[in-house]
Amino acid sequence: MVTVDDVARLAAALPGVEEGTSYGHRAWLVGGRRFAWLRPFSRADVRRFGAEPVPAGPVLALAVEDLGEKAAVLAARPAALFTIPHLDGYPVVLVRLEAVGAAELAEALEDAWLATAPGPLARAHRGGRESAGGGPETGPDAVDLGAGGTDADRSAGRARP
Repeated sequence: MVTVDDVARLAAALPGVEEGTSYGHRAWLVGGRRFAWLRPFSRADVRRFGAEPVPAGPVLALAVEDLGEKAAVLAARPAALFTIPHLDGYPVVLVRLEAVGAAELAEALEDAWLATAPGPLARAHRGGRESAGGGPETGPDAVDLGAGGTDADRSAGRARP
């Protein structure tokens, strides 16, 4: 189990992160865009749970690359990650802080940061974690972002179809 203070500490360790607010709740931004924010449930959200139990404790919203990534991470981590009808069609997942460990949260925060950070900042961050000889943003090791191309396409400012 992690706390909101753990979220703040882990988010602040990423390059270019600023803490702010979103709808009156703590949020973490990179390049002026939020990638993580506390997401309490509204009364409408609670009603939509119906007979299902409402997750207890703090809930963190995290940006993901796209809806395909959202489906993949929800399937990979069903005990900690979930969504609600209000977020249908949006590349955002919710994290039950009571059900996630620090290492898993750090990875999820970094993924959200990478999905949101400006291209040059994301490339510099990735480059610092890779061996000399260049990063994987071009060539046969390029990360496939689905129909939108590679991360080199995104960082070069080329729009997705």
